[in-house]
Amino acid sequence: MIICYKNYSRLVNRDFVSEMHKSNFTLDFIAESKLILDKIDINQIDNVIDGLKNLRESHGRLFIVGLGGSAGNAQHATNDFRKLAGIETYAPTDNVSELTARVNDEGFNSIFDAWLKVSNFNSMDGILVLSVGGGSIEKDISVPICRAVDYCLEKKGKIFGIVGRDGGYVASKSENIIIIPTVNSSHVTPHSESFQAVVWHLMVSHPKLKLNSTKW
Repeated sequence: MIICYKNYSRLVNRDFVSEMHKSNFTLDFIAESKLILDKIDINQIDNVIDGLKNLRESHGRLFIVGLGGSAGNAQHATNDFRKLAGIETYAPTDNVSELTARVNDEGFNSIFDAWLKVSNFNSMDGILVLSVGGGSIEKDISVPICRAVDYCLEKKGKIFGIVGRDGGYVASKSENIIIIPTVNSSHVTPHSESFQAVVWHLMVSHPKLKLNSTKW
């Protein structure tokens, strides 16, 4: 078989560039994650931990709300706050039947505040918002979260959040917010949702909140 050296060289170079591109992306993404850890506000985390400790001591309940990937995180976090931190915690998105019934019959925007209303949400309770943008009523983004925040304020409950970007509607309504720093605007969503998990695992492992040990 005769190989054209010129074409073969071009193929090798193309493959090399492709592999370098993959490698550089991986290194860059990891570097961004490290930078987020360096830039995140420790005081924000400690403030939320103190607030959740006070919530537990006053026998308040915690409702964790999130949409999309954050809804999956809400389910996981609910387990951890209940099992490890001993806080009575619920995620409205866990009940798929009720969630879809409300969307079908009443519309999407009321899925959280209607759920809180049936749960007799009161001033002893709090919500923990997991969100990338924090919601915006004006831009019609994550409106169910905005309405949950408004209902919480109406009932004089506590608002906590782990959010990305500038925190959006959630951050504008509460000081008990942890903002995941934006280090690359193209990766706001994956970084925000990834670090939601890092932060809540930190919180349920913190001596002020942790009551029970993990198995491993």
